[in-house]
Amino acid sequence: MKYIITSIVLAVTLFGFELGWSDDYEAALVKAKQEHKPVYILITSETCGWCRKFEKTTLQKPEVKQRLQKEFITLHLSRDLNFVPKVFQTSPVPRHYFVDENGKILYSSLGYRQKDVFNSFMDNAKEKLQKNKEK
Repeated sequence: MKYIITSIVLAVTLFGFELGWSDDYEAALVKAKQEHKPVYILITSETCGWCRKFEKTTLQKPEVKQRLQKEFITLHLSRDLNFVPKVFQTSPVPRHYFVDENGKILYSSLGYRQKDVFNSFMDNAKEKLQKNKEK
């Protein structure tokens, strides 16, 4: 049991370090305002196999990492460990939200997604953000 907990903590720590993931919603919004970027929110749970698969596959693709680092503020919330604002559904997981710098949801989706579909999520969020700015 101790080995499993240590492995989970290590995986979450390494996962978080690579993309500069925050686990604080309010801090992510502040950073989004400073950098004029939308926020990508990934909501997971500690026991979710699909969450781990998404983290180990899609989020490890160099082109996905680079795009997230360049175009978004990244926020990872574990529904088991972190405060998750009520506006975001947390079951089932993984949940994906893209919000503007004020926290307005631009795009959301549910479940494990491979690279191409996840890239289309990012495209949809950026397109919606652009349309909102043009209004």
